[in-house]
Amino acid sequence: MMPDPACRLRSRALIRLPRTINSWGTSAFADTFKIEVQEIDAIKLPLQQAMTQSSYMMDCGINVVLLNASEAENMLHIKAGIFYSGVTAGSCCADDPSPLDSQSEYCELQFDINTATAETIVSLL
Repeated sequence: MMPDPACRLRSRALIRLPRTINSWGTSAFADTFKIEVQEIDAIKLPLQQAMTQSSYMMDCGINVVLLNASEAENMLHIKAGIFYSGVTAGSCCADDPSPLDSQSEYCELQFDINTATAETIVSLL
């Protein structure tokens, strides 16, 4: 069962993906989209809310996998898998030698891009 689109968690940050729009329909589209998304400050994406293995997102980059793309009514709809890392923060004391152990995280995001303005709504699926 698909989640109700009105119930999806959406990013409130202004995101624009103009190079993705310009490359639509070309052989460079997938790579352009991946690069442009990887350049977004990860805090602007709803990654923290998608965590299942850890509790805090690490700011050490993301990897993007294009899953599906289509165009309809002046919008480009892209579904992507996002791989990133997180850590579980505990109640360690300042002198606790326990190392922070990173955990792999994965989520799927929907990028709805206005083809005229490149303004992008990002939703957690």
